[in-house]
Amino acid sequence: MRVADLLQKTEDRFLSPEEIAVLSDFVRGMPTRLQVYKKLRDREVPILQTVADQVEQELPSADAADLEKSISSLMLVLRYCGMALLMNSDEAFLKQRILRWLEQVSTAYNLRRINEVIFRSLNQLLPQEFSSAELGLLQPLITTAQVTLIY
Repeated sequence: MRVADLLQKTEDRFLSPEEIAVLSDFVRGMPTRLQVYKKLRDREVPILQTVADQVEQELPSADAADLEKSISSLMLVLRYCGMALLMNSDEAFLKQRILRWLEQVSTAYNLRRINEVIFRSLNQLLPQEFSSAELGLLQPLITTAQVTLIY
């Protein structure tokens, strides 16, 4: 259950013990989620540059405009993953907010091959940037984006 849904329920009544437990878990996990968010924010440019360099190396004949679209899409994915972490949202948040639209862009411009290399590079890079605990929070969101934009 989303915290926003819980808080909305307080308009009509007090939260049940089970709902308070969910809210407590959310609050307890916030420092870790905030830490991952900050690291993602602070490392965004180096991550994107490393991934872009890798794509250019593996796909030297890729169209520069297509590469730019795919890297811009990855930037949005990373930012929305950060928001999802802060809100303790699941993959549905990403699909609803950004992935459906990015999927259409990817299909319209035939970016599947570039996205394959982008996500392979990203998945190789993330363990160097994040601890295994941090990656445990971030990876399900990244995987959802990868599956949506490639398969």
